[in-house]
Amino acid sequence: MWNRLRKSRFFRALILLNCSLFFILLTACNIGDDPAWGHVDDILRNIESPEIPDRDYDITAFGAVSDTTIDSRESIMKAINSCNAEGGGRVIIPGGTFLSNGPIHLKSNVHLFLARGARLEFGTNVKDYLPVVLTRFEGTELFGYSPFIYAYQATDIAITGSGIIDGNARRSFVPWKHLQTDDKNILRQMGNDCVPVNERVMGEGHYIRPSMLQLYGCKNVLIEGITLVDSPFWVIHPVFCEDVVVRGVTVDSWNYNNDGVDPDGCENVLIEDCTFNCGDDAVAIKAGRDQDGWRVGQATENVVIRNCDMNSRTNGLCIGSEMSAGVRNIFMENCRVGEAHSTIYFKANLDRGGVIENVYVRDITVKRAKTAFIRFESNYKGHRGNYYPTQFKNFTIEDITCEEADQYGVYAVGIEGTPIRNVTIRDVDVQSAKVPTFALFLSDFQLVDVEMNDSLITKLQDTPQETENLTW
Repeated sequence: MWNRLRKSRFFRALILLNCSLFFILLTACNIGDDPAWGHVDDILRNIESPEIPDRDYDITAFGAVSDTTIDSRESIMKAINSCNAEGGGRVIIPGGTFLSNGPIHLKSNVHLFLARGARLEFGTNVKDYLPVVLTRFEGTELFGYSPFIYAYQATDIAITGSGIIDGNARRSFVPWKHLQTDDKNILRQMGNDCVPVNERVMGEGHYIRPSMLQLYGCKNVLIEGITLVDSPFWVIHPVFCEDVVVRGVTVDSWNYNNDGVDPDGCENVLIEDCTFNCGDDAVAIKAGRDQDGWRVGQATENVVIRNCDMNSRTNGLCIGSEMSAGVRNIFMENCRVGEAHSTIYFKANLDRGGVIENVYVRDITVKRAKTAFIRFESNYKGHRGNYYPTQFKNFTIEDITCEEADQYGVYAVGIEGTPIRNVTIRDVDVQSAKVPTFALFLSDFQLVDVEMNDSLITKLQDTPQETENLTW
């Protein structure tokens, strides 16, 4: 009875209502950030772990062969289908290298396990990733090429082990980055015009890259221990999922748009003990693009990020820019950022609308930020000339050190009439910043014990200095 109640929509709605009231009370009473961190325990208690029977299905028993010249996809899918049909269990990829010419589609109650020494390689013929499936590309739904590992509306699934998943994407989808502009613009216009999703078909003849690992509308998900390399697009991309744990994962993929993890319209997410070496953001929190995000209306909320190492060609923690359905209740702590463009970055634009609120970051060490160390930007590049300002409110960022910020220490730019509100930056030390601060259109934005270039910074400057050579 209690377990059924915990999983009910009513119970989840009640938890969310209580959390929202809790944050409102914190803001109204000016209590500070410490009580807010107590909400992390509530989030973790509410995450349901996958329940999977203790049965094993070795893919070699279904005909898979460790040989990169032999396609084992059919054998892997036979093991998954048998496992699912018999009530669930563990599908084992043993030590060795196995080729899958096409995607692997997981089902409920299936645990895909990569044993020590296992390597799952994906083939390079893009036609093998058809027929199309329901997916989401940069916040807009469509029917497109299948992600390499994909699950649709599955419950109780896991992908774990110490093996490697290799997308081989540089020899397949990666070059599409330079071919996608027309299709991307067409898709965005479809989202803007609320064209029915079943009419947004972009398969053969189109150039929309799939994610490497996408779980769509799933519940009770565990991704643990694996290493992912050479991804076609975003690497781990949960969409409209509930109760997701990404733990001890290594992402080592430097292709275009290779974000490490992108929770997208998800609720109750834990990302911990991971190592990210990425061609794009290490962790990017998403919630849909513009009108299509509003149509779906699924926010990303209750996310905990902790104990991670991040190196990125772009950003460390990023919220946005596709966040139109809203992002709230985000906690990040005890992470280390080596190099990134902006290390803590919140962005939206006048096409997006929505809200980013209740964001708490603490205990972060940064070696080098190539642009801005801490960056708020609600006028990020837009495409459609709309005027739907995003609400940025309720941020606490504290106990953070940065060795070097090549351009700005704190960069915060809101929208006239829609300021960035209720921000506290506390106990921050930036050893070297070319321009300590730049700010426009803020309300109740506090710096407390913030030191840059060996000087105490007590207010934000609204006129950048020495910025002639600064570029994003």
